[in-house]
Amino acid sequence: MSSLAVQSRDAPAIELFADGKRLSTAPKRMGRLEATDPDVGLEAIRERYERDGYVWLKGFLKRDDVLAFRGWVFSHLARSGLIEAGSDPALGLVSGAEPEKQLADRILMALVRSAAYEGFCAQPRLTRFMDAFLSGISYLHKRKIMRFTRPGTPTATPAHYDLVYLRGGTSRIVTAWIPLGDTPVDMGGLVYLEGSHAIGKRMEVEFAEKSVALSPEERISAYNRNMSEGGWVSKDLPGMAERFDTRWLIADYEAGDVVLHSPYMIHAATTNRSAEHLIRLSTDIRFQNVEDEIDARWANHWTLGDML
Repeated sequence: MSSLAVQSRDAPAIELFADGKRLSTAPKRMGRLEATDPDVGLEAIRERYERDGYVWLKGFLKRDDVLAFRGWVFSHLARSGLIEAGSDPALGLVSGAEPEKQLADRILMALVRSAAYEGFCAQPRLTRFMDAFLSGISYLHKRKIMRFTRPGTPTATPAHYDLVYLRGGTSRIVTAWIPLGDTPVDMGGLVYLEGSHAIGKRMEVEFAEKSVALSPEERISAYNRNMSEGGWVSKDLPGMAERFDTRWLIADYEAGDVVLHSPYMIHAATTNRSAEHLIRLSTDIRFQNVEDEIDARWANHWTLGDML
């Protein structure tokens, strides 16, 4: 690939759902993310990020390394009955039986505290790139999130922008969303509301105007009196596309891809409807320049129910 963007394609005739609502596949309501070749150079990547609110770095990480890490994660989660007994853990084939949820949660919380996970998130190619992208020494937030979603469950991340949860530090945050394995559209990877980094900035201005009387603690909380739906922008993805007259952008992600997005960019996940019965696995981590103010609440490991 020699150009900045891989040619985008029309949205497929595929049924995607979130919170029980079907996303419209009309061309004015659904489109495709545009992938970027990591070799186009830093300035071209920055230009795309500033213009679109995201940049999808195609094949940025070594595919084999990502698949090996996926296998390592599922090999540990196998004790909970999450994956099919005797199957290759890297495949992530869901078990036909209900897993032990409490055990799976305990294992997941152990994995996000592990040296192996830290090493994967802080691997040299990614950290060197973030140093350059942030024009200084990059800081990786200790609170790092890894999620798995079984097919056939209603679980889907509602639409939101990340700064809602990171108001205690700088707004110059960059989120890296990494699919841990091939994640075609039907597995419910991240979808982005086209042009919404501008919408998120307007929402923050409105929030600041409403919140002048709040205490400092309330102003940085995603659950204060001026935020609705527990900090989510909305659970109604089709309604959001209509409200802002824009499109949800979807993608067939592959192991090795990394998506960087603005803290103002509205994004969500859809329900995992994998026809091959595969579990979606991903991690989302956040970088900033170490010299900028750091939100102290993100200096702890992610814990289920930590309200961030």
